[in-house]
Amino acid sequence: MKLEDFPKEFQAQVMPAHAGRMIYRCLGCSAEFGIERLLYVCPECRQVLLIEDLEFNGLKARPGPRWRQIFDYRKLLTLPALKGIYRYHEFIGPVIPLEAVVYLGEGHTPVVRANAHLREKLGLDFYFKNDGQNPSASFKDRGMASAFSYIQALIRQGALAEVLAVCASTGDTSAAAALYGAYLTPRIKSAVLLPHKKVTPQQLSQPLGSGAMVFEIPGVFDDCMKVVEALSEDYPVALLNSKNAWRILGQESYSFEIAQDFEYDVAHLAIVVPIGNAGNITAVMSGFLKFFEAGVITALPKIVGVQSEHADPVYRYYLEPDPAKRRFKPVTVRASVAQAAMIGNPVSMPRVVHLVERYNQTANRQRVFFAAVTEQEIMDWQLTANRNGHVACTHGGETLAGLMAAMRRGLIGADDVAVLDSTAHAIKFSGFQDMYFENSFPADFGITPNPALMNQPVFIRPADLNRVPAPGAPLEGEELSRFVRRTAEDIAERLKLRGKTKS
Repeated sequence: MKLEDFPKEFQAQVMPAHAGRMIYRCLGCSAEFGIERLLYVCPECRQVLLIEDLEFNGLKARPGPRWRQIFDYRKLLTLPALKGIYRYHEFIGPVIPLEAVVYLGEGHTPVVRANAHLREKLGLDFYFKNDGQNPSASFKDRGMASAFSYIQALIRQGALAEVLAVCASTGDTSAAAALYGAYLTPRIKSAVLLPHKKVTPQQLSQPLGSGAMVFEIPGVFDDCMKVVEALSEDYPVALLNSKNAWRILGQESYSFEIAQDFEYDVAHLAIVVPIGNAGNITAVMSGFLKFFEAGVITALPKIVGVQSEHADPVYRYYLEPDPAKRRFKPVTVRASVAQAAMIGNPVSMPRVVHLVERYNQTANRQRVFFAAVTEQEIMDWQLTANRNGHVACTHGGETLAGLMAAMRRGLIGADDVAVLDSTAHAIKFSGFQDMYFENSFPADFGITPNPALMNQPVFIRPADLNRVPAPGAPLEGEELSRFVRRTAEDIAERLKLRGKTKS
């Protein structure tokens, strides 16, 4: 729809006009720093940063209902810069000129209602938000669109020339960073660090295909993260992990989209998200808080963060009910099918602590909760979801298992409607499905397949046939007819089909 076709009262408002004034703010010492350069930690106390718009209050001058109308009208625009996460430009990156926005089709992933059988099985209405339908097949594209748009803005301003973007990854981050970096070739080159043999072949193929330099190192993600932190400290590189506060901004779009998808009525919602490096739950909380403070939504939904028992430092932290007694302790991770969340020392933990307190205080009651689930539950629920027509990755299985855990504890009730984050496409983790079906999981996963969920192809080769077709050696005439008839009969017998009654 062309802008001139909009109602006149909206023509001047649909295009972003709020310029904003953004800064880095330290979560440790509250120091402020300009955004003219890329910062990842506070130069003074080494704590992580959040990005604030010092003119955010100006957004409150526009009534919440008008913001809703503007976002809904923007859905009709065909301008690429406003088709993705920057539909919410004023709330994500108002300082980024629209001509610097990088759009590869990210954002606005479908919210798919669970089928009737699965809803009945759980006794609850719920949805999957399929973030695997982002361009690199995971939610990481939201943050990368933000981070690379800002890098491109700095390049256009002459503040940066060529950029080497680096990240540590369990798979999805590297795929997204390499994809967005490749789009901005030749000004940006990418290098990614992966834990050796801890990334699925599908995920490994993505950064390789995008032309990134891929380095595998011994250890787990936490070890890779230490190396890229050292690189960002000592060399002129752009760090693309969630330590990069621009990444968090982009991922806030997840909350904005849910609000819009549910017509801004979120009081009855419970958002269930997996936790790895904790950037995603940070962004989800921050996004809903922004919309609430600006009056776009009138209540804050529940949020449930889920971790596998094999990598659960955030869950353990919140087991202590007294905030004054809580002490964060990293954990040594064990093998997990929720591979992207195998992180024992999440970088964004200080952001989580800060935003959980702020979120609950703003709501005047506890609205953020945490749950831990077993590896067995993750795989069983992932396969159950997919057998009911969904495209849930292992992390989607983790959130469905987390929903069940939250319901058992009374954190989510029958009157709630849950939205589960399936962070990536199921194909990225198909190897775990194969291991389940073949009963070949190593013992340290602690997974015993449920025979009712196992599935294998069945080879049909009628024993009474002397010849069957082969590549380069087709059958003809009566031999072909007999092969087709006998194969169909064998399949019909296995399916317990009865022949049609002939009239």
